[in-house]
Amino acid sequence: MNGSPVGLHRVLEPPGVLPQAALRLDPDPRIREDEVRVRLERLNLDAASYRQLHTAHGGDPDAIRAEVLEIIKSRGKMHNPVTGSGGMLIGVVDEAGPASPLGLRPGMRIATLVSLTLTPLHVADDLRRWDGRGEQVPAEGHAILFARSIAAELPEDLPPALSLAVMDVCGAPALTHRVVAARTAPVVAVIGAAGKSGSLALAAARRAGAARTIGVVPFEAEAQRLRAAGLADDVVIADARDPIALAEAVGGEGADVTVVCVDVQGCEHGAILATAAGGTVVFFSMATSFSAAALGAEGLAADVTMLIGNGYAPGHARMALDLLRTEPGVMKIFSERVETS
Repeated sequence: MNGSPVGLHRVLEPPGVLPQAALRLDPDPRIREDEVRVRLERLNLDAASYRQLHTAHGGDPDAIRAEVLEIIKSRGKMHNPVTGSGGMLIGVVDEAGPASPLGLRPGMRIATLVSLTLTPLHVADDLRRWDGRGEQVPAEGHAILFARSIAAELPEDLPPALSLAVMDVCGAPALTHRVVAARTAPVVAVIGAAGKSGSLALAAARRAGAARTIGVVPFEAEAQRLRAAGLADDVVIADARDPIALAEAVGGEGADVTVVCVDVQGCEHGAILATAAGGTVVFFSMATSFSAAALGAEGLAADVTMLIGNGYAPGHARMALDLLRTEPGVMKIFSERVETS
């Protein structure tokens, strides 16, 4: 028997909502004919979620691990109730139903390209191999994919942890490329440019024809890292939560395209103020308050288009992996940030 292609049959409460909005999912390992069961190897918590957990527990790794485990056990998925975000995972296909349209076969090592907030998930090892000190979480257990889920086979030429880190943010470069390519030689500012999604967005903007790229970072150490990577024409230091300082750092009349890749709250107004009239702001951070963005643009009388980076675009994983392989600066930043052992 087939299930709902969007997973409605896995929703335990409340009835009638999609899995992402559900309070609790059913991670029963028995699959429908159009589902896939994946044996877990590693979870990747999104940056905003991990930052929130780290802050809430004062960096105590045992407390962080305990809360992540409790979220998964109580909700049947990894869905941080504070940030509303989750992450994604890598694993090996255990069983694929005969009616699954995903093209996955048992034994394939894959990364899911859908959020953990809508993925039925069961952890069987109490996350005992995770030290709680980073976003990547070694885990045993299983996850369930629906007919409309998305997954990609892991490339053999890259360490799995590196592939996971790239695929976790692969929506950022794809949408950045699309937005930049639609304009004629725009100025592009990326906020949080020395991070994973930020570095990929810079590389995608340059490839799409940006006339000038500006990388915005909060500290000198990040600025040095970004300069060494050579991904931005200009590197500036500013606190993205300070609207005036951010706008002054970007300079001129503002950027034609501003891409927000930070994992802290309160950056909406600065991004809007740093964007030229008629420009576009792309929010890729799960820490974004979209009401603050909408009302802030209204209050500033800012004629800007604001886009939500939804994490999916056709070919997004392929583009991100290509940027990693072909842009030495991107590889440098990822290699410095990701433990590949």
